[in-house]
Amino acid sequence: MSGRLIVFEGVEGCGKTTQLQRSHQWLKTLSLPAIVTREPGGTDLGTALRQLLLKVDTQPIAHATELLLYAADRAQHVEEVLKPELANGTIILCDRYVDSTVAYQGYGRGLSQSLIAQLNFIATGGLASDITIWLDIDVATSLARKQHQSTSDRIEQEKIEFHRRVQQGYTELAQNHPNRIVRVDASRSEAEVQGTIQQILRQRFPEIRAKCRS
Repeated sequence: MSGRLIVFEGVEGCGKTTQLQRSHQWLKTLSLPAIVTREPGGTDLGTALRQLLLKVDTQPIAHATELLLYAADRAQHVEEVLKPELANGTIILCDRYVDSTVAYQGYGRGLSQSLIAQLNFIATGGLASDITIWLDIDVATSLARKQHQSTSDRIEQEKIEFHRRVQQGYTELAQNHPNRIVRVDASRSEAEVQGTIQQILRQRFPEIRAKCRS
């Protein structure tokens, strides 16, 4: 596979979707083949699963059911989108991937980490990101950002203790995978955060660095 899988991760309100979109626009100015996708919801099946997972006015979803639905979305996403695009040499910017499941369902929900690792491997076939940008921000600050929105989904409405556990999950993941996960201070301005991300991507990937020089 000659493409690149660049994943954006973080707690609710960290700004990852905004930064992913800004990164996509930047790569387009460099004339690099890049697409944006997300989990859940990167396929037609995934869109339906996203509705089930994030809709507020629905019956409670058991933690194990939630985990399996995310795994199903990922399995379809990998086969339908990620693998074909990587084979075509595309730079994929993905809003959430396997680390979200570890952080949210593992640390947040308290489900078995070994079970999550097994399901993630089944869903991905071992496909890992080339780099994961972790947008790190204080949970209280990030949730305050979300309060300005008119609506919030099922996960966003969880108690702050849940989100603190998720944040701890990301912290430990970054400590355990320093070569894959790069921390970015997301408390700064959008422009400052984007500048840091661009610097990281230039340093990590020679094809991006070469385009910046041309």
